[in-house]
Amino acid sequence: MSRIVYVNGEFVPFEAATVSIMDRGFLFADGIYEVSAVLGGRLVDNEAHLARLDRSLGEIGIRNPYPTEEWIRLETELVRRNGVDEGLVYMQVTRGAFERDFAFPPAETEPTVVMFTQAKTVARNPLAERGAKVITVPDIRWKRRDIKSVALLAQVLAKQEAAKAGVAEAWMVEDGFVTEGSSSTAFIITGGKVVTRPLSTALLPGITRLAVMRLAEEAGLTIEERLFSVEEAFAAQEAFYTSASAFVMPVIDIDGHELGDGKPGALTKRLRALYLEMAGA
Repeated sequence: MSRIVYVNGEFVPFEAATVSIMDRGFLFADGIYEVSAVLGGRLVDNEAHLARLDRSLGEIGIRNPYPTEEWIRLETELVRRNGVDEGLVYMQVTRGAFERDFAFPPAETEPTVVMFTQAKTVARNPLAERGAKVITVPDIRWKRRDIKSVALLAQVLAKQEAAKAGVAEAWMVEDGFVTEGSSSTAFIITGGKVVTRPLSTALLPGITRLAVMRLAEEAGLTIEERLFSVEEAFAAQEAFYTSASAFVMPVIDIDGHELGDGKPGALTKRLRALYLEMAGA
């Protein structure tokens, strides 16, 4: 049975899904996307993802095509039709299709909406048991990284560098300080404190980041939102990254510098367990 996807108001077989070659997402990367995790057939922390989708659309002047309740209905139906027990729902909204021109098309142009599911192991990911290795790369992205744009070429190149190095993720660096991962939020644990960069236009406001920080505070851990350097990360007691698909992923090596005893740290494992409990795993 073919995977079912959603395109502009219709659930269709994957093979039948089409988008115009004049779509501005294709021509200009003029669009926004979101990804929500699925566990036990249920969406995880989904309303926060939809709120960020709405914010990102507003920041670049694209009309949100659906209210939150309709987004949830469509996602839930897509998960049901594909029988996804564990995995992801991808959502993308572009400014729509119109004759190629840099300026916005007429206001009445309908946004293009695409959604699909991916079956994927997220809760029992073997990488979380052994710990991930990461490399650092220069952050060459634009200056509005707080917008979850489909313009991901810099992240693609960073991921490819990680793949070539045989590691799981790349942490991007600007002026000597870690901004974030190519598809994740970066954390270190030093002096018993959980440290991550404060929100700004320099990085994406991670949804899993926010949930993990809340869980850490509820567990009595101290959170410090501040910049941290690559050198400080090398010397950290523990490190991890968060995302909708990785949840809380322990980091055991950065640029060949082994952290601690080279195994996932106790506090990181605790935070992952707390997140999995919250997600209903």
